[in-house]
Amino acid sequence: MKYLTKSKFKLATECPTKLFYTGKKQYANTSLDNPFLEALAEGGFQVGELAKQYFPGGHNIHTLNYDEALKQTNKLLEQDEVVIYEAAIKHNNLFIRVDILVKRGNYIKLYEVKAKSIDLTDNSFLTKNGKKVLAKWKPYLFDIAFQRYVVRCAFPESVVTAYLYLVNKNSTAPTSGLNQKFQIVEDKNRRKGIKVSSSLNDEDLSKELLYKVPVDEYCDLIFDTEAGEDERGVSFKKRINEYAKSYDKDIKIKPILSKECGNCEFKASQKDLDSGKISGYHECWKQQLNWPDKDFEKPNVLNLWNFRAKDKFIQEGKIKFSDIYEEDIKPDESPTKARQWLQIEKVKNNDESVWLDKSGLKKEMDSWIFPLHFIDFETTAMAIPFNQGRRPYEGIAFQFSHHIVYGDGRIEHKGEYINTERGIFPNYEFVRQLKEQLDKDQGTIFKYSNHENTYLNMIYVQLQSEQADVKDKDELCNFIKSITKSKKDSVEKWCGERNMVDMLEVVKDYYYNPMTGGSNSIKQVLPATLNSSDYLKEKYSKPIYGTDEISSKNFKDWTWFKFEDGTVKDPYKLLPLMFQDADKCDDLLNDNNELKDGGAAMTAYARMQFEQMGDYEREELTNSLLKYCELDTFAMVMIYEVWREMVYLTE
Repeated sequence: MKYLTKSKFKLATECPTKLFYTGKKQYANTSLDNPFLEALAEGGFQVGELAKQYFPGGHNIHTLNYDEALKQTNKLLEQDEVVIYEAAIKHNNLFIRVDILVKRGNYIKLYEVKAKSIDLTDNSFLTKNGKKVLAKWKPYLFDIAFQRYVVRCAFPESVVTAYLYLVNKNSTAPTSGLNQKFQIVEDKNRRKGIKVSSSLNDEDLSKELLYKVPVDEYCDLIFDTEAGEDERGVSFKKRINEYAKSYDKDIKIKPILSKECGNCEFKASQKDLDSGKISGYHECWKQQLNWPDKDFEKPNVLNLWNFRAKDKFIQEGKIKFSDIYEEDIKPDESPTKARQWLQIEKVKNNDESVWLDKSGLKKEMDSWIFPLHFIDFETTAMAIPFNQGRRPYEGIAFQFSHHIVYGDGRIEHKGEYINTERGIFPNYEFVRQLKEQLDKDQGTIFKYSNHENTYLNMIYVQLQSEQADVKDKDELCNFIKSITKSKKDSVEKWCGERNMVDMLEVVKDYYYNPMTGGSNSIKQVLPATLNSSDYLKEKYSKPIYGTDEISSKNFKDWTWFKFEDGTVKDPYKLLPLMFQDADKCDDLLNDNNELKDGGAAMTAYARMQFEQMGDYEREELTNSLLKYCELDTFAMVMIYEVWREMVYLTE
């Protein structure tokens, strides 16, 4: 029998058709190696283990074998009072593992532990009319409602109540170093878990970082009303039975196309297809639309940038760009709609040329003051705080990179900062180092997206509320205010005289390259820009980076232009692999040894914080983080160089 488990049920609530694809090796599945998801999961491991400490004396069901887990759980449930971690419960072909189960006589309490945070000053789970669950809470409440149903069916004579056990953003850590007492370890089968330090004490647990939310009323709403129905109007209970049957009998539930298809983990890349993998996404769309392979070659409504009416257009059959007309978009109504129509129009006209508002961009660039500073931050937020008095998920800025472009065109990787020391709250030193880098002139500072502004605003608040003595507190706060703009909800309002220029906004206002596929992410804009610029191709096809011509902190004699299948290879794919020395890294080559995105950077930093590792692995991770962040700021420089060439050097 194939059991419908918690994870399979969650997958089905996202899209029932996915039950047919999951677990089958022939189908591509990007969720299996997503480093961002891995980083989140590792945070979940630690929160899950912390939760157990607040329920001492429990019994842990370690085995992964279904029958053995059920046997051990049922034996423990013979006791009148018992606490069980990972309790196994079965009803027909429904099978769950309850994070924490507490039995007291005829009463059973279920606690579903989640690394998701809750703000107790704003803890609404329902829409304003009280009839539906808010989208952000739906996965969590559906999960616990499913569990409560299984346990009630398995133990119909018991009184079963359910709780979400969430990270309390309003709490603070009672001690410093608490997070270091939950170390990530791997067993011989490379299965990750948490080892709790023997030094964990009563003081560490004196202030609870998690909050128990009773959710029976929400579970009842989900079971008894339209709040639990899907798009077809099928009730929650009927869905459970339908999912269980279709998964057990390997029956594909008819797909319903929606905007969520764009993020489907079963969408195969060309590389996957070339290796023989099957694309579940393509199967669904072929089944519903009768599309041949060639219809997937051009972008469709799923690729339309920042478009909120995707589901409406899909329902109306306006899926291909050829089906969409100017009156559908109304480009005169806003710059966003104008940009969307530009994307559609270029595809419809087979126009691959770059669009540039040359006069607008020139006016913008004329306002910039040399030397130009390009910065990028790497950040994370830990569920369990590093230091006493810190709140869960307070942001941590652990790294930055800084490039300078001078008035004569000279480029320099001017500086960088990274904290790899375990258990250190780095934010104030981070700002000190950034101030040291940027405070020497009045040159324009560039970011890409609002991330840097958000984090500096957050550190400003941290400094303002800091109880400990920070001698340069006023200097750091004044510096932050000088290069940022206050957030909309900030009590104190400011806009610094050197407020950072957001290159993302410049892209959106003045520059569109069809090779980005509508995306404005720097990870898409950079390779598209490189492929469209003869100027950059000529310059960076030579090993001039990391030389006297262009200095670098982490690269030497480096070439950023390499060709693959007639196009410039994405520079992020040129970053060196980690762990080249197999003799020194033991079995580390089985791990993901590329660092290509922010999720991977978060994972690398988390590993250095929470895993026991040797000097070699720590050095490799540090070097990879430095190279990755340096490329982020140099990517901004290269995009700037293309703009300069297009605006000032060409007619």
